[in-house]
Amino acid sequence: MAVKMRLQRHGSKKRPFYFIVVADARAPRDGKFIQKLGTYNPLTVPATVQLDRQKALDWLHKGAQPTDTVRRILSFKGVLFLKHLLRGVKLGLFDDATAMVKFQAWHDEHEAQIKQRGDKHRSQQREKRVYKPAVKKVETTEGSSEA
Repeated sequence: MAVKMRLQRHGSKKRPFYFIVVADARAPRDGKFIQKLGTYNPLTVPATVQLDRQKALDWLHKGAQPTDTVRRILSFKGVLFLKHLLRGVKLGLFDDATAMVKFQAWHDEHEAQIKQRGDKHRSQQREKRVYKPAVKKVETTEGSSEA
């Protein structure tokens, strides 16, 4: 049985909301699934992703194939990087503690970048909303004396 990690659409028309699920490849998009791994909301800036990292990693180790979009989400959340580091541990390139230190350093830097993007977006939205009245020029009378 081929198992895929994919998105299951929910939400109303033009307001998508997705569940990240593990399902049989033959099952319909919004049909029966094996396990729910998290949620994805593309309408927020930046997109909101709630993901159980350990469950996703376990399914990747079992051979589940992510779709293109889910692969990008897993990469964004660091699951694929963690899988890469654990492969290095298994090959004996470094120990488990070193892998976790590398992952934590990447995760901290990534979270800072996400926060920075969100702050930048919020400040741009505030600038668009600020009311700036037009400046009116005051006409001078011709009879005034100028030095």
